[in-house]
Amino acid sequence: MGLWLSVLYGTVFTVPFFWAETILIQIGQTPEVAAEAHRYLVIVAWQMVPALLIMTLKAFLVALEKTAIILWSTISTALMNVVLNYALIFGNWGLPELGIQGAAIASVTVNIVTLAILVLYIYRTLPQYQLFQNILRSDWPIFAKVFRLGWPIGLTSLAEGGLFSASAIMMGWIGTIELAAHGIVIQLASLAFMVHIGLSQAATVRAGRALGRQDEQGLRRGAGAAITVSMIFALITVAVFCGVPELLIGAFIDPNEPERVNLLAVGVGLIFIAALFQVVDALQVIALGILRGVQDTGVPMIIACISYWIIGLPLSYVLAFHMGFGAVGLWLGLLIGLSVAAVLLLYRFWTRRWCEANTRC
Repeated sequence: MGLWLSVLYGTVFTVPFFWAETILIQIGQTPEVAAEAHRYLVIVAWQMVPALLIMTLKAFLVALEKTAIILWSTISTALMNVVLNYALIFGNWGLPELGIQGAAIASVTVNIVTLAILVLYIYRTLPQYQLFQNILRSDWPIFAKVFRLGWPIGLTSLAEGGLFSASAIMMGWIGTIELAAHGIVIQLASLAFMVHIGLSQAATVRAGRALGRQDEQGLRRGAGAAITVSMIFALITVAVFCGVPELLIGAFIDPNEPERVNLLAVGVGLIFIAALFQVVDALQVIALGILRGVQDTGVPMIIACISYWIIGLPLSYVLAFHMGFGAVGLWLGLLIGLSVAAVLLLYRFWTRRWCEANTRC
């Protein structure tokens, strides 16, 4: 039923991609930026359903603690993505030079291959679960249960993803140099953030099992361990970001790029804030993972939406455009929003008892 929901959702939300240029112009992007983004998005639209199916299957495997296949499939397809991007963006090995469209084709291809790997693995090594047997047979009570538990999680993820999409749009209002630097720093922050997402998923599984055993002490020990490991990695990331910022930013910029100096200057300013991001973003995603494990998704969704969209984004706008801090101000607003989310989510978990029937929600 989770796969059904993924297909339904993905089909509906693929449609706006085909009007991306018009939408982007309407929200203030330049015609040039909108046209370039449209060329990318009309191709990437075809990966929406496969990507959602991958997320569903990964959740299934994580719940069974079958995480090795997720790691190795991710590593192998990431390498595949590098090769395809190198070939299709720049026209190497006799292939046409497709630029941004080549990047989109590579992304779609990688998602389809990843989906095939996970399906084959589950079919061959976990036949006892019969996941793909009678795949077209409905089970409406389970469908409804999955939907009730899942839609707040989805809306929370949408709120966070939308926050960074909105920040990219506002960065585009500031200038193309700032937008490019923003994109580079987001890539670096996202790369480090993947570790915290993995720890968050592990925390979800451990919290769910502790809840099933009605083991309050085990639940809190597991939560403390997840937070500790996450903070250790976050502090390492802070040291790297602050220690060699120009090296990290420069790796994304062509040495012959005329605007290289300007890009480095803006990017270095942003990466220092991204270093602080690592701490608060890690805390809030770990807290979300723990709360999902105890089946608490509704209130965290409200906390996240308020923190991201009522506190973080308006502050970004004020700091960037009304107080004159520009790109740095925009990131400071996001940092504050994520900090509020982290504090409130952690407070909710640590101040409640979860292993009693009447206090799970």
